[in-house]
Amino acid sequence: MSAALSRADWAKALVVVLVWGLNFVVMKWGLATVSPLLLCALRFMAASLPFVLFVRPPRHLSWGVMAGYGLAQGVGQFGLLFTGMQLGMPAGMASVVLQTQAFITMLLAAAFLGEVPHRWQWLGLCIAIGGLVLIGAAHGDGASGMTLAGFVLTVSAAAMWSTSNLLTRVAARQGPYEPVSFIVWTSLFPIVPLLLLSWWVDGADTMAQQLRGLGWRELGVVAYLALLSTLLGYGLWTRLLQRYAASTVAPLSLLVPVVGLVSAMLLLGERPSVWQWLGTLGVLLGMMVNQFGGLWARRGRRI
Repeated sequence: MSAALSRADWAKALVVVLVWGLNFVVMKWGLATVSPLLLCALRFMAASLPFVLFVRPPRHLSWGVMAGYGLAQGVGQFGLLFTGMQLGMPAGMASVVLQTQAFITMLLAAAFLGEVPHRWQWLGLCIAIGGLVLIGAAHGDGASGMTLAGFVLTVSAAAMWSTSNLLTRVAARQGPYEPVSFIVWTSLFPIVPLLLLSWWVDGADTMAQQLRGLGWRELGVVAYLALLSTLLGYGLWTRLLQRYAASTVAPLSLLVPVVGLVSAMLLLGERPSVWQWLGTLGVLLGMMVNQFGGLWARRGRRI
């Protein structure tokens, strides 16, 4: 694996950061007129159905792993995230809280894959938990008006993202696979469950009314979420992880909540409260300790 990103790959990484950071504002725009579960179903329909006739399924992966990943990501991560954002989770805060998936992944990997975390990773986890407590305690404060229900659902979405991360590790052990093929075919599995959940929660009449009312704005939101955020974003990110060490690529994800916060302030007028800012700093600091703690420890021993 290469040690440092080339200029072309730096550009690809920054494209992913911008697309994923703006993703939360686009979600808010879509949720203004479309219910969360239906919007989520439309996202995965657009990311899979137009391409399954042209893209072959991954050769080495079991259908069970692919189904598990698709359901964990589609129904779990994004179903919960979209619902949480509709119930009062601000876009900027969602971009921060969702990044706690890194720590939940660490805990799940320790429990199920036998990967023992280092001391600095435990320290980073404790700092991030302190930040989450501050963010959660600030619900209802400030112009953003975050609700406790929205916060809890977003943390739950981060946990489901961590589950899909573990399934990605299992898939990698089964053999090499093409990222776009993996994304297209796993995106098939959440469609029917999401449509059924939307029918149960919203009712058939509401679903039909929203589908008839889809305009260029809603179609643009679905296209962004499906083509840019899902296919382009995950495709480029997976390719970078295949070419470079995770320690080189993963820290760039720290920029996603920065873009998310700034874009939400500029485009949605969100203004986090003082406690939310302090909590955000705690989460980001915890992530930095988790990512760079090993490097700092090695430098300290040399000194």
